[in-house]
Amino acid sequence: MLQATKRPDSPVSIIGAGIAGAWQALLFAQAGHTVTLHERGDAGMTDSTSHWAGGMLAPYCEAEVAEPIISRLGLRSLDIWRRELPDTPFNGSLVVAHPRERSDFERFARMTEGHRRLDAAGLAELEPSLEGRFRDALFFPTEGHVEPRRVLPKLHERIKAAGGTIKFDSDVTAEDLDGIVIDCRGLSAREEQPGLRGVKGEMILIETDEVQLSRPVRLIHPRWPLYVIPREQNLFMLGATSIETEDTGVSVRSALELLGAAYAVHPAFGEARIVEFGSGLRPAFPDNLPRIGIRGERIAVNGLYRHGFLIAPALAELTLAYVQRGQIDNEVMQCA
Repeated sequence: MLQATKRPDSPVSIIGAGIAGAWQALLFAQAGHTVTLHERGDAGMTDSTSHWAGGMLAPYCEAEVAEPIISRLGLRSLDIWRRELPDTPFNGSLVVAHPRERSDFERFARMTEGHRRLDAAGLAELEPSLEGRFRDALFFPTEGHVEPRRVLPKLHERIKAAGGTIKFDSDVTAEDLDGIVIDCRGLSAREEQPGLRGVKGEMILIETDEVQLSRPVRLIHPRWPLYVIPREQNLFMLGATSIETEDTGVSVRSALELLGAAYAVHPAFGEARIVEFGSGLRPAFPDNLPRIGIRGERIAVNGLYRHGFLIAPALAELTLAYVQRGQIDNEVMQCA
């Protein structure tokens, strides 16, 4: 078992105010540390990966393609979300499919747990807008979702309320700072963290008052599950592709698939107004698993891939346990 120097009250500097860094800052500030959170961008966070995220808190659904560690961290994170932000919507999530994807739908059901099967009547009762659209669905009642562009400012306010300091337009590296430094810069840290790559996730934001949904709906698709996530003010986010490229923007093919998926969920989406196209580069290691790298008082939290909002709280909890008690999670942590 690796040992760490116990520093229960040490000042902590965190670089990167996206979802990973925000949760680190919040938990360390609440634990009594003097916390400074540095962000090279402005308070709008429009250049961050988190700005383009779906915000789904769906550990059971992700188990269809993700390693068990993601489910473990995700389930723990749900408890932390509920504790720290009790107004987080936990209305569950739905998985649906059209007849031609029936075999993939049944495979999804076999590969996941924590769900119950709804018939057409049960689905219509849960989501009246989907009445008559699908013959059945998988309902994951304990899952949730957040709107990244609204929840990040809430986390930043919670950090300040806990005594932390946030410095926007602060472009620093670990070498510029003293004491314990936690690097949450994502792809910007690739020079110090070999193996990091960017995986593009594209999204489209649309607006309509013709459809009402209370929870994310995933549509089984031949290439990847596509989802429709309700936002406030009659907005819906369509996502999320996972493309092995580091260019930006939304391709024509992806736009057609995302918009087609929305139309397949409900034809009224065909009359929706397109509000925004966008994409973000998710930081990922070759195994697509998160990593907490430790080198003395330098800690790097990275590789959250497509699971940032799902697992960031649990990763912050692990980092705090290491700094305060020397506790090591061998599945996630690597010490140099």
